[in-house]
Amino acid sequence: MADVQILPMTEADYDAVRALWMTIRGFGIRALDDSREDVVRFIRRNPTTSVVAKADGRVIGSILCGSDGRQGALYHVCVAEEFRRQGIGTRMVGYCMQQLKALGINKVGLIAFTKNGGGNAFWKQIGWKKVDVNYYEFVLNAENITHFIGEET
Repeated sequence: MADVQILPMTEADYDAVRALWMTIRGFGIRALDDSREDVVRFIRRNPTTSVVAKADGRVIGSILCGSDGRQGALYHVCVAEEFRRQGIGTRMVGYCMQQLKALGINKVGLIAFTKNGGGNAFWKQIGWKKVDVNYYEFVLNAENITHFIGEET
């Protein structure tokens, strides 16, 4: 097993993190909010909560983690395939939970797609509770907002 460091994610980690994301099968990267600009904005808003795992200086795992001041959320949780089942994901999640708790956050959530069998097994194994909810999203672009609120006069 490699010597793995769990470290706060910084803006400088973006390229390596994105490269890792691109190696993960079934991983959903969106131009809408996964660009450098969007991730940097997220890290600046949540400067202590996101994390990377590094082995020999290489990013092998990452989690975008943040809070709205009331509840925490984890996004893009991943570990490079050759480093899985070594406790790295669990260590990264633990880091994020400690950071959120230090901010006074008492609850954290995430979305795991139903087709992500490995991810869902991981969350169940480390004690997370599956909640039956309907998840909705609305893309804030001019066309959608106009459709929703109507034309302004």
